[in-house]
Amino acid sequence: MGERKIRNMEEFASVSGISRPTVSKYFNDPKSVRATTRARIEAAIEQYDYRPNIYAMNQNRELTKSIGIVVPYLADPFFGEIVRVIERRCIEAGFSPSLFSSHGSPEQERDILDTLRSLKPAGVLLAPLGRLSAKSAIETFCRDVPTVLFDSNIEGMGESFVGSDNYSFVSQTVEYLSRTGEPPSFFEMKNPANPNANKRRRAYLDMMERLGLEPHVMQIDGTGWAFEEIGRKGALDILSRGTLPTDTILCSNDRLAIGLLSACYETGRTVGRGADCDLRVASHDDHPFSRYTCPSLTTAAHDYANVSGHSVETLFRLIESGGRFQTREETLFSAHLIMRDSA
Repeated sequence: MGERKIRNMEEFASVSGISRPTVSKYFNDPKSVRATTRARIEAAIEQYDYRPNIYAMNQNRELTKSIGIVVPYLADPFFGEIVRVIERRCIEAGFSPSLFSSHGSPEQERDILDTLRSLKPAGVLLAPLGRLSAKSAIETFCRDVPTVLFDSNIEGMGESFVGSDNYSFVSQTVEYLSRTGEPPSFFEMKNPANPNANKRRRAYLDMMERLGLEPHVMQIDGTGWAFEEIGRKGALDILSRGTLPTDTILCSNDRLAIGLLSACYETGRTVGRGADCDLRVASHDDHPFSRYTCPSLTTAAHDYANVSGHSVETLFRLIESGGRFQTREETLFSAHLIMRDSA
């Protein structure tokens, strides 16, 4: 009997010391590999009592060259920028990408996954809603379809996660703002739609503690993905009450910051680095519109190219390995600070 239970062809290739393509070639046609290699594979089959899932192999041969891409809110140019790179890389590799947006709705996200499962794509790149996602539905989907998560991580789901290191975002902005002026207060939604927001708040609190500074978290009401309007209304409320704890505001994300800048304009507050300015404002993401705000927004930027490119390359590896990795992978890319006129 075998020494351990082998789950898939990738694991069998690893324990037998033979490349995954050679093993796949053998199971498609044993005579297509050299006799010595064939003997090694057959010895390993006996040792580990491995039998490939012939049904799965046949299904894989029938798979289209389609790849599903699912994002929470395609109207957000942040996701548009990431998807633009992903689509191009898929097309260049000979795949046909199909794009879906869940529009911030967990029911829509579930329906999209059901649709994709019926289409039998080669693989899926999924940016889940996160806190609102039906986790059992995503877990089942990831078991059935080769899936790489990106942007928003749900622990233990999918074969891999690729995203940005939220601590690197906030540590850079807090350090810079504290060094060049009054330390920042943190502006966020009370019930954020994206789990990255919680990580950024924790990073802010940690950095303020490390620097020996008093933290101030301003939480505003609002649900959903209309972050600009939520930020505007929340900022108008805070500004009207005169309850700003500091004259430096660090926003959880650029879209909230855009709403805050709008509120500052409406109430006659000037934002910028000059001595005559009322406030400094900075944020996170380098949203495609952040350079065009007035004033332009200081922000910590995603490494868009690497997050997008590595997500695609990881999915290609997953497809080639038969849809499973030996262990779940996580890759995070650091942010870089972009200094503009708002701070």
